[in-house]
Amino acid sequence: MIDVRPLRITAYRRMWVGNGLSFFGFQFTSVAVPVEMYAITGSSSWVGLLGVAALVPLLVFGLWGGAAADVVDRRRLLLASSALAWASTAGLLVQGLAGAHSPVLLLVLTAVQSAGFAISSPTRQAIIPRIVPVGLVPAANTLGYTTTTAGGVFGPLAAGLIFSIWSVDTGVTIAYAVDAALFTVSLWATYRLPPIPPVRRAEGAEKPNAGLRGIVVGLRFLVTQPVLLLSFAVDIVAMVLAMPRALFPQVAEERFGGGAAVGWLFAAIAIGSMIGGLTSGWIGRVRRQGAALVLAVVAWGIAIGLSGLASQLWLVVLLLAVGGAADLVSAVYRQSILQTFAPDELRGRLQGVFTVVVAGGPRLGDLRAGGTADLTGPTVSWAGGGFAAAGLAVVLAAAFPALMRYRPTTDEPVKR
Repeated sequence: MIDVRPLRITAYRRMWVGNGLSFFGFQFTSVAVPVEMYAITGSSSWVGLLGVAALVPLLVFGLWGGAAADVVDRRRLLLASSALAWASTAGLLVQGLAGAHSPVLLLVLTAVQSAGFAISSPTRQAIIPRIVPVGLVPAANTLGYTTTTAGGVFGPLAAGLIFSIWSVDTGVTIAYAVDAALFTVSLWATYRLPPIPPVRRAEGAEKPNAGLRGIVVGLRFLVTQPVLLLSFAVDIVAMVLAMPRALFPQVAEERFGGGAAVGWLFAAIAIGSMIGGLTSGWIGRVRRQGAALVLAVVAWGIAIGLSGLASQLWLVVLLLAVGGAADLVSAVYRQSILQTFAPDELRGRLQGVFTVVVAGGPRLGDLRAGGTADLTGPTVSWAGGGFAAAGLAVVLAAAFPALMRYRPTTDEPVKR
């Protein structure tokens, strides 16, 4: 069963509770925005553009936020960036109440929300190894992913229930209001964290920099580490080619008659991730973490491909859930490899790159899925992308075996 020892640590427990609540609330928005966009435009391409609107701030602020996390107090940076994301959620609520019906405004608010997330995400992840012993980092990451995926189950299902009862205009307003309220609780939890200033530099060491020079230092370290590069590469393959999220509103409407079906589709991947997390006690005992990561990505791609071919809602949900369980395993190993492989003085910057890859990949996947669906139909876009991701992951693992050979060699962070 899942390892709960990190919850004994007060600081981690506060952050865990705040993250869980905010992510649960965010799921209402993550369903409401594409549903509102599709209702306004009637096009999956416009839904896919939401991914582009989120990607650009991720590229800019993800790298900068990671660099800043190595220079300033990480608690203060997390609080400020979370407040920015909260403001964008409030903006979505206001436009819903006003009945703006503007696809451009939805894109702008999505971009602002993404900027806040891009700064807060690497900061939050860089905090974990500072408040949790290194030996408990995989367990802490598993707890975090399991909690967020639980929110990813119940949030979309609740959002789907909202849209099955109320009209789109009323439903999106209720969804945004729930997100804003829960996000407020998360801000309070962040405020209660202890100060987390930068680590004391060794005598003669270069002073960290939050500007371009600091980002370059982190990237220079990254390009010398094939294990990290390959872990990023397989994740990009999995998310860009095999993320069918942008197709959920269209498929729910055309194949399953709309209503609560869209909630089940958005929740399905998270259902599998949650079940995988609750039975994840074995994850920390695996030594060949690189091979396990690759196998999990392949399983994700195959499950997504098969789900795209299914015609019954229950079977689609089941196969997406299998993919979600595989995705949780790959996510835990990617995060744990990075957190224990990188020195603390570079951890924020590398988490910034990680955020760009992990969060940016699904946004590019939204664009690919939506654009391909308009050309070939949703079935080809969905299923073809899943099988292509599984095949390409195998090719990368065979061509560059460093990741397959990777095993953690120590319980302490690597000093470089």
